[in-house]
Amino acid sequence: MKIRPLQDRLLVKRIAEEEKTKGGIIIPDTAKEKPVEGEVVAVGSGKTDDKGKQHPLTVKTGDRILFGKYSGQEITVDGVEHLILREDEVLGVIER
Repeated sequence: MKIRPLQDRLLVKRIAEEEKTKGGIIIPDTAKEKPVEGEVVAVGSGKTDDKGKQHPLTVKTGDRILFGKYSGQEITVDGVEHLILREDEVLGVIER
């Protein structure tokens, strides 16, 4: 299935967090929090202002981003959990 986000929305796949801490302690599933880091899978065409001019997004496909814990709408695509969120919900882009 293919999904193309509209306007200023992004399709993001969460990046799983580590199973162990640096000290070697294994974290059980019940104690884990949802990851707040993800990879952008697809982007919309951009936001349209009041005058009808379209502004392209600054985030692009393949970027690793940080977002809020409760941001976006969760969806499942081909059995994999994704998020659809607006560009203004992105807290930052992780530089490699």
